[in-house]
Amino acid sequence: MINAIVFDVDDTLYDQQAPFNNALKICFPEASKKIDLHRAYIRFRFYSDETFCKYIAGEWTLSFMRFNRIAQVLKENGFTITEEEGLSFQEVYEIELDRIQLLPEAEAVLTKLAGNKEVDLGIITNGPTDHQLRKIKQLQLEKWIPIENMIISESSGYAKPDPQIFHLATKEFHFDATKTLYVGDNFDNDVNGAKAAGWNALWFNHRKRLKPISRWDCDYEITCFTELPNLIDELIES
Repeated sequence: MINAIVFDVDDTLYDQQAPFNNALKICFPEASKKIDLHRAYIRFRFYSDETFCKYIAGEWTLSFMRFNRIAQVLKENGFTITEEEGLSFQEVYEIELDRIQLLPEAEAVLTKLAGNKEVDLGIITNGPTDHQLRKIKQLQLEKWIPIENMIISESSGYAKPDPQIFHLATKEFHFDATKTLYVGDNFDNDVNGAKAAGWNALWFNHRKRLKPISRWDCDYEITCFTELPNLIDELIES
């Protein structure tokens, strides 16, 4: 039986590709016309996840990490940019992120779950604290989830897939790991991290990625948020 559900934020509760696409078209119009935007976004997320740990460890500055991820994506497609151009992209990208909205299906699920007194809710998200807090406020997530049940990687000192961030959530949220479900779109960060900490994991594979090689498997997989309400009903009632 599941009695707690914790959500990822980026590209799980909102569509992160839209602000990426818009920023790319504004800053690099020539490149945006020639490259596969969906694949470019997937690679952008890959480099974000791969290099964020370097920032957390103090090996890279936040500015360089942000420049590097878009520079690597464009380099793969035959385009070279300066660090100044990369940081200009980040500025536009952040403006676009200020316009994000919850997926309608996510809002419906959160509303339904928040009304169930037998289920607790939480958030674990990777990213710089100020940056992620802006998203949380823009998405108005505090309407459904108490702020004390939200952990942002930079402020915690850990980052997914490190199971320590999940252990911290178990302790801080007062959840039972064996009865907690983590919902996220990134198999490496979300499924591997949650499973290593003894949680249940639901892979929200709406980008329809291939499952990476891993010692872990997800407990559940969906490709559309509309599949989530019925699945949660089954998990809560079982």
